[in-house]
Formats: sequence, C-alpha cells, structure tokens
Amino acid sequence: MPDHDFDLICEIEPPTRPDLKRVRHQIGVMSPIADSFLIPDNHIGRATVSSVAVAHEVQAMGASGIACLNSRDRNVLGLQRDLLTAAAYGVRRFLFVYGDKPTSGGRTSDLTVRTMIEQSRAAAQDPRFQGAGQFQVGVATGLRPIPTWKHEADFAFAQVSFSLEALIRWRESITLDIPIFAGVMVLASPTMARNLAASIPDIDIPDALVQAVDQDPQAGVEAACDQVLAIRATGAFAGVHLVPVSRYRQVAARLEAVL
Repeated sequence: MPDHDFDLICEIEPPTRPDLKRVRHQIGVMSPIADSFLIPDNHIGRATVSSVAVAHEVQAMGASGIACLNSRDRNVLGLQRDLLTAAAYGVRRFLFVYGDKPTSGGRTSDLTVRTMIEQSRAAAQDPRFQGAGQFQVGVATGLRPIPTWKHEADFAFAQVSFSLEALIRWRESITLDIPIFAGVMVLASPTMARNLAASIPDIDIPDALVQAVDQDPQAGVEAACDQVLAIRATGAFAGVHLVPVSRYRQVAARLEAVL
C-alpha cells in the first residue's frame, strides 16, 4: 500500500496511437504502489495522446493524475485551451516543463514555464473558470540553485539522479518550502545509459550499474527500487517521481512486496 507520508508518483508511458489499452494496463498494474500518475506531454519530442485526456482516464479509473504540459508546443491560446479542457475533465494538477527537443519541426516561442505558471494562476480570477477550483502546478528542476520564480509553484520534481549522495547534497543546499519529489529512473540498457548521459546535464550513471544491466536487465529494476527505499529512509523528500519505462510490471511487483 502507498505510504501517505511519502508519495510515489509513477510516470506512465503515453500512447503514440489512439489506443488507451496500454495506459489502462499500466494504471492497473501500478495502482497498488502509486499515489499519483504523471502523464508526459509529447514524450521525447514525439506526438502522443493529450496528457490532459490521459490524466482524465487515470482519474476515471479511480487514481490521481498529473498532466505534464510543455511550453515547446504551445502559445498562450493553446495553453488556455488545455486549461479549459482540464477544468471540464476535472484535472487539477499539472507539471509545467520546457519540453524535449522535437524530432521534427521547430518550437513555439510564445510561452515559458514561468508564463505558464502566471497563466494558470490568472485562471482563478477568470470568469470562464468559475467553479473549477484552483490548479496545482509543479515545476522541474536540475540539481542546482533554483530560480526565485520557481518558488511560486506548488511542488517541484528534481532531476533524475542515480546518486543518493548527490540528491542529499543538493537538497541540503537549497531552501524551498514546497514538496520536492526526487527523480528515480529504471535503467533498462547500456544504450539508455548513453542516451541519458547525452541529454541530461551533470548526470552520473555508475559504470557498475551499466555493466550489471548489460548482464541482467532486472538489475536496473532492483537498483531503482532500492533507491526509492533509500530516499524514503532519509526523510529529505516528499516522495519520488519514478520513471519505470517499460519495466513497470517488474517495478510494481518489487515495490509492492516491500512498501
């Protein structure tokens, strides 16, 4: 059962086709361990089903959903559309991010994460949103000093790290009076390790872990689950943002046995 003093937010692999069966399966498998589900937005620069729509599906299955929205693919009107859709669906929680580099085309420059927060706060005073309640918004942060404007968010997701020591050093170096969720990702293969190292600044993936995963893919699952438990034991974070990738069945089974 979920530990309500330590939230486990599980990331869903969003569908790239108009079929929600796999999403429903992920929700069903991970529900025994998850407090909430995060739905990425146009994951790794590819078009996916709307994160707001999938968050609504999560909630229809009795779980809690957080819709990720990126600034890359939106202008102000597009964000207002998404907020209206979310209000109609009863989706209240968002993670606002810059967005991965698109696989094709360019990016829309009208929005930043900062202006997305401002727009979501303004919605509370907008007659179009009357009765919808206030949106809860989160931001992502690297393991570095946090800009003052990010303090206006309701929660923060820390960058994925494979080092508990690095996470704790960073947490002790900052003052942020909102819940912070540490990023934990299952390493599925050495190729994935190389891609992460190329795309995430300052990430340190232990060579021993890469070698272990090369010999046994289950090693990545074990390492991620052990890290979740270690982070919980420190009491330094409000919870974990867990990215199980395609290993969600194994992750759910392992954590259900120990949480």
